[in-house]
Amino acid sequence: MDTKGRLVAGSHNRNEFVLINADEIGRVTSVKELSGQICQICGDEIEITVDGEPFVACNECAFPVCRPCYEYERREGNQACPQCKTRYKRIKGSPRVEGDEEEDDIDDLENEFDFRSNYSRDPHQVAEAMLSAHLNIGSHAHTSGISTPLDLDSSSVPSGIPLLTYGQYDVGISSDKHALIIPPFMGRGKRVHPMPFPDSSMSLPPRPMDPKKDLAVYGYGSVAWKDRMEEWKKKQNDKLQVVKHQGGNDGGNFDEDELDDPDLPKMDEGRQPLSRKIPIPSSKINPYRIIIILRLVILGFFFHYRILHPVNDAYALWLTSVICEIWFAVSWILDQFPKWYPIERETYLDRLSLRYEKEGKPSELADIDIFVSTVDPMKEPPLITANTVLSILAVDYPVEKVACYVSDDGAAMLTFEALSETSEFARRWVPFCKKFSIEPRAPEWYFAQKVDYLKDKVHPEFVRERRAMKREYEEFKIRINALVSMAQKVPEEGWTMQDGTPWPGNNVRDHPGMIQVFLGHNGVRDVEGNELPRLVYVSREKRPGFDHHKKAGAMNALMRVSAIISNAPYLLNVDCDHYINNSKALREAMCFMMDPTSGKKICYVQFPQRFDGIDRNDRYSNRNVVFFDINMKGLDGIQGPIYVGTGCVFRRQALYGYDAPVNKKPPGKTCNCWPKWCCLCCGSRKKNKKVKSTDKKKKMKNREASKQIHALENIEEGIEGIDNDRSLLMPQVKFEKKFGQSPVFIASTLLEEGGVPKGATTASLLKEAIHVISCGYEDKTEWGKEVGWIYGSVTEDILTGFKMQCHGWRSVYCIPKRPAFKGSAPINLSDRLHQVLRWALGSVEIFFSRYCPIWYGYGGGLKWLERFSYINSVVYPWTSIPLIAYCTLPAFCLLTGKFIVPEISNYASIIFMALFISIAATGVLEMQWGRVAIDDWWRNEQFWVIGGASSHLFALFQGLLKVLAGVNTNFTVTSKGGDDGEFSELYLFKWTSLLIPPLTLLILNIIGVMVGISDAINNGYEEWGPLFGKLFFALWVIVHLYPFLKGLMGKQDRLPTIIVVWSILLASIFSLLWVRVNPFVSKGGIVLEVCGLDCD
Repeated sequence: MDTKGRLVAGSHNRNEFVLINADEIGRVTSVKELSGQICQICGDEIEITVDGEPFVACNECAFPVCRPCYEYERREGNQACPQCKTRYKRIKGSPRVEGDEEEDDIDDLENEFDFRSNYSRDPHQVAEAMLSAHLNIGSHAHTSGISTPLDLDSSSVPSGIPLLTYGQYDVGISSDKHALIIPPFMGRGKRVHPMPFPDSSMSLPPRPMDPKKDLAVYGYGSVAWKDRMEEWKKKQNDKLQVVKHQGGNDGGNFDEDELDDPDLPKMDEGRQPLSRKIPIPSSKINPYRIIIILRLVILGFFFHYRILHPVNDAYALWLTSVICEIWFAVSWILDQFPKWYPIERETYLDRLSLRYEKEGKPSELADIDIFVSTVDPMKEPPLITANTVLSILAVDYPVEKVACYVSDDGAAMLTFEALSETSEFARRWVPFCKKFSIEPRAPEWYFAQKVDYLKDKVHPEFVRERRAMKREYEEFKIRINALVSMAQKVPEEGWTMQDGTPWPGNNVRDHPGMIQVFLGHNGVRDVEGNELPRLVYVSREKRPGFDHHKKAGAMNALMRVSAIISNAPYLLNVDCDHYINNSKALREAMCFMMDPTSGKKICYVQFPQRFDGIDRNDRYSNRNVVFFDINMKGLDGIQGPIYVGTGCVFRRQALYGYDAPVNKKPPGKTCNCWPKWCCLCCGSRKKNKKVKSTDKKKKMKNREASKQIHALENIEEGIEGIDNDRSLLMPQVKFEKKFGQSPVFIASTLLEEGGVPKGATTASLLKEAIHVISCGYEDKTEWGKEVGWIYGSVTEDILTGFKMQCHGWRSVYCIPKRPAFKGSAPINLSDRLHQVLRWALGSVEIFFSRYCPIWYGYGGGLKWLERFSYINSVVYPWTSIPLIAYCTLPAFCLLTGKFIVPEISNYASIIFMALFISIAATGVLEMQWGRVAIDDWWRNEQFWVIGGASSHLFALFQGLLKVLAGVNTNFTVTSKGGDDGEFSELYLFKWTSLLIPPLTLLILNIIGVMVGISDAINNGYEEWGPLFGKLFFALWVIVHLYPFLKGLMGKQDRLPTIIVVWSILLASIFSLLWVRVNPFVSKGGIVLEVCGLDCD
């Protein structure tokens, strides 16, 4: 789409469409582009014919009428021009009506009524036919005989529906009842749902095969059939690529005769699976499962003892502890069992290239649209966003198949100008990356590497060009920093662009939609003359009074814009601070998505999150290694990992809310050869099967998820409806209710393999692109409910992945050897707690919504263990209440002298020791098969207590306020890494109310330890025994809160505050000991002696 480098801004609701940053010639050109003729009947634009001229309905007066109105007037009206009253003549491509003259030059009697061949064409042609009434498309839609829904007469709807199964053999239909009619699009390009109009191919009667007849009767065995078979064999031989295998057939040289070997395709490397599962070795996973079962048994004995042995003199403490322990057990079950089937995966990039990138032919890899989202350039520095965009533009993937869309939800001119500078620098950076195959391809992180950059480099010009490129990047950084410093103070009249035009986004909450194509249009190439990937700036329209749904709304706007401009079948979304660290990351994802055997049921490929700039000890568990290397591997063995918000490649059709394809089982052959009366048991089985199938159909109908619009349902509507014309329009109405009133976007949803209808003009596409990002486009549609990113929670990622897997899709977890993506994380305590607060708040919102996995999505395709994981992801904030209560129990026990457990017997000691050993063994075995270091595991345990005692509790209260009182909480963007030095923010102290609960727990337990030790000293030796149990629990709390204590103290120039605190603590303990053990007091009591003085 060529915009001649201009910024396009507009509002569909206000009928505004402006081209900015254009010279006078550009302005005149733009007016000419947008000044198409308007139909005087319906108000739509009149299409452009193949000859490049506007469509003319009347040859006498040329009264502007579009083709749909012309055909409707001929079919239902008086068949005359509204202006000159001349009878309309038939134009080639339009259906005949009564009274048409026989004209040789326009009649096409052979193909005029061949509806079956029309609808079996390429999906692109049908999409063009649907758009012909709405866009200026010079297509062959009507001239080739393809009819739109308005063109079909109601008489074409059959009264009897043949038993079509769309290429799949249905078990419930006998073999002699199947029709041999090929479903539409089965030959050239598959689709996931039928077109929004009745399929005329179904009007043909079913054609069963008689095995007694010769196959030639059906066309098989004829000359034409043999020619087709020979042509097919030739194509297969052309596609077959023989790979040399070591040690095979003298170095892998094959003769021509061996190409006919039927076993050869199995040996061909290009035809092998593109990925494989690697199960965890049984030596590691079997002991792990045994320990889990033993731990369950031990828990049973533990609760049996705890419930039957209450503490009467501390009943409240005992009851509180038992309730907390039961909740912890349930939470552990929800977290543990989804890790029952952990797997790993391996990809074969060489096979992907052999299959889809043949020498001398264009690449057949699928197109990918990449989404980058940003909001506030002050919290998300433009330099970080620029590095992410540069790593995307330099990715190792065909440039014509990559499009990068940057969503600026803050409408900041700083982001726009920074992206303009980035597009200019990319013209030099991209060829440098591809020439020398450098990694990573984000310049900031590439030049910051402390490695030998000459390793494996053999090009003599590398050193010189690297130095030149580093100098150019430093100049680029200076220009970006200058823009940032200039943006600190906003002018009173607002920002003004270089051509003097006011910036449309000066009012962040009230501005039109904006689109700018920086790269990818004609004339913009890199310094070596090569084509660059498309780079598009998008800022959706915002108006007061509309709910814009934060990040989820921005992602849905990008989804619609990309469908208009490029419409790639796959999408990748990354945060603005997550750059592509592995240039082959897209190919890794395509090994799963484009796998012909298992790829069709995969809705997304999730990559783990890896981070830069985190301190070596990872004090606040920012890397989250336990979740990404243990939990996600476990989910991958069930139905796939959950979506975590970034670094994820989606199938576009799955985001549209369609169900996953269902693999029907082949028909059973056990009873086909026996008469029905001699297999009574089999007959009963068939009845049972029918009952099961009907039950299954009922379940499918009861799904709350949106369904695909099937062609048979459309035909039934046409039969049962009274108003035939309205019944023909019903499918289009359904699409508009689901996707919105954009014919271009609706047509793009019909193309499973993606692509834009050919011949669409720039002006029409730009107007549609502005339309789909308007603030009112989603009103009364299913966007955010069944389509796209789901609304209703701050953590839209969990909801979106959950909805897709409820439709029967599965996901895949891909962990390349080189991390695919890397990002920055908040490393100081306050920012980290706020980040966890936002995640927990999103889970609470999901818990109170209709999409809660506890009660939503039954009868769909979600597996039980996968549901356990989703339930755990929304109930974990509730653990904060029993966690805080349990952490205060040791302090109360030490202060009151009571305990939650009665006098421990030998039986109780064995149970407690077995429980602790099973907990430790589970952790050790998880670290073993997940390859997680013990310090990472321990940091995760520590921050689970810190986050649970602070962020999770506040998220629970905020969620309850939002649901019960309607009090909304503002979304806070997490600050990204800065340039103030390595780990400079680690010791930065920012006071926040989130610090109060952990600090209170810490002080309580420290005071409890002091009081408990003092009490034991005062009461004698017999008190030290019961004291050890209380001290163990109190010290358990203090040790888990130790990173919090270090973050609270911050960094001092001289004496660290932590030393001061521990000094005071130890001084207090020794003071108490000094009071108890006084060396100046006799052990036997006070001895009175006569001093020798006469007091009288």
